[in-house]
Amino acid sequence: MFDCDVYLKHQREWIDRELDRRLPAAENRPGVLHAAMRYALFTGGKRLRPILCLAAADAVAPTPNGQIREAALRAALACEVLHTYTLIHDDLPCMDDDAMRRGKPTVHVVYGEANAVLVGDALQALAFEWLAGAEESGSPVAGRLVAELAAAAGSRGVVGGQVEDIAAAGTAPTPETVAFIHRHKTGDLFRAAVRMGGLATGATEAALAALTRYGEAFGEAFQITDDLLDDPAVAPATPAGKSAKPPPLSCLSVMTRATAEDRARALIAVAVSSIAGFQPDARRPLEAIVRRIEDRKQ
Repeated sequence: MFDCDVYLKHQREWIDRELDRRLPAAENRPGVLHAAMRYALFTGGKRLRPILCLAAADAVAPTPNGQIREAALRAALACEVLHTYTLIHDDLPCMDDDAMRRGKPTVHVVYGEANAVLVGDALQALAFEWLAGAEESGSPVAGRLVAELAAAAGSRGVVGGQVEDIAAAGTAPTPETVAFIHRHKTGDLFRAAVRMGGLATGATEAALAALTRYGEAFGEAFQITDDLLDDPAVAPATPAGKSAKPPPLSCLSVMTRATAEDRARALIAVAVSSIAGFQPDARRPLEAIVRRIEDRKQ
């Protein structure tokens, strides 16, 4: 029987070991930069994006060779360091101005605002350095991996979503605005992580299309449940590890809680059905992970 908790724990530990092994040591000059990069990456993250990347790779190639496995691992690690960069910049005083992240002071609080900007810059560069290095290990898809992550990160991805989020502050939200921001700030990196796992392992166009549908549905369902968890009408106390501040733009600004819950359930069903064509054992981690989204509301 597949145990999702055991699977997630094993994958997190593997990812953490590889991040620790591949990141510059804190003793390497400039020490403050490398220490801050490590601080940002090892603050208790769930590693969900790299885990999804690896799960997608295994769905496509359940018994990969070493070359394919290395390419998938590089893709997974790149997703995590790029995600961490976005969090660092999100927390800056000029953005969301958060003092806490995962129960610890944010990078700019510990290392200063200028260093926090540079830590984010360095992590973004490192993500693409690792992806480009997949070519050295013999992967024929390094260029496609770079392009996939760059598209998710740029003006039509995470950065574009953040710009729209800033612009929407103080305005009356519309369903279109909320959907755009959530799709790009949150959804695009989930979509890219799943697609990169497929690309790294030689997915066919049909398999890649299935993973794309899964990633898009997963990202939207994940953001909806985040909004439900942050709903002050249900959870008025500030969640552990978060700064006390007005709630961000939420799907609950444009739909009822019941509608949001129905939408999340429908998206989970879409994600599960989209990967039905993969081998049952190979797709089980992806199925189990997306089904756990609804449990986050409990």
